[in-house]
Amino acid sequence: MEACHSPQQYKVTSYGATAVAIMSLEAFAGMWINAFIVCVLCIGWMKKKTLISNEKILLLLGSSRICLLCVSWAYSFLSLIFPKYLYVHPILQLAVFFQAFFNQGNLWVSACLCVFYCIKIANFRNSFFIYLKVKIDRMVLLFLLGSGILAFTIGIIAYDVADKPHCNNRNSTEQGNFGRANIKMDEHFFPYFFLTGFVYAVSFMIVIFSAVFLLFSLWRHKRKMQTNSMKDLSMEAHIRAMKSVLSFLVMYSINFVCLVLEMVYVTKKGSYMAFLILVFQYTFPGLHSLILIFSNPKLEKALLKILPLERSVKGMVCMS
Repeated sequence: MEACHSPQQYKVTSYGATAVAIMSLEAFAGMWINAFIVCVLCIGWMKKKTLISNEKILLLLGSSRICLLCVSWAYSFLSLIFPKYLYVHPILQLAVFFQAFFNQGNLWVSACLCVFYCIKIANFRNSFFIYLKVKIDRMVLLFLLGSGILAFTIGIIAYDVADKPHCNNRNSTEQGNFGRANIKMDEHFFPYFFLTGFVYAVSFMIVIFSAVFLLFSLWRHKRKMQTNSMKDLSMEAHIRAMKSVLSFLVMYSINFVCLVLEMVYVTKKGSYMAFLILVFQYTFPGLHSLILIFSNPKLEKALLKILPLERSVKGMVCMS
């Protein structure tokens, strides 16, 4: 019997090691990118003793993504390498809570950033929009506080959901099914999935409306400036904001699809589709933060300073 099981164990070990290696690469790359954002903003905060509104959002967003990647990586590592540890109460429940909390916080803080760009940069003559433009800097903290409360609520619900289901076959964890025990899906899972899907859909609609308003404002502004050949700062601000919002719109779209697929494949044993979903989800926090860096002049300048590319270019210019 031992000879029969050893090849399977070897295969599972290789598969688990490969999955952990891929996720570790994505997670640590994402953590480095977001740590760079946090460090640059904190250094600027210490020098100037203040942060502007979009920097507050970026600072919280970078911090939440670092925590999300850390928690997600630790959970995936336990799931794939030491799945039996997840049976120790309340390790699984806490992992699910923190993952849900930081994931929702990440999504809603990102949505706040899109709304901020839309209100701050878009130009409309509507009185309510003008009122929001004037008050937006004071409302940022309220937006962030609301995002934190909503994320905490979803985390509590996720903890409760993870605490109720029972495993119908504990031996399934020895088969490397992404470390997730073969959980029997009870009826209380579906209200949680419905609530999470609804929250994703609402935040997704917020991002869509922000993108549409910015596009419309950019189109109107471009029509006005067609006869002006001078460099327009407002146009530059529109384009930078659009890069950030549209990139996040794409990210939200794929994330929403991943959520739906995750709800479908959560009951599947050892599904490679579940693994692909995890790979995509690990990619987003780092990729979108990288786009944010190149959409922000301060962060872009700081990044170029530490890259060897700029030094080599400057050296070639000086030699010439």
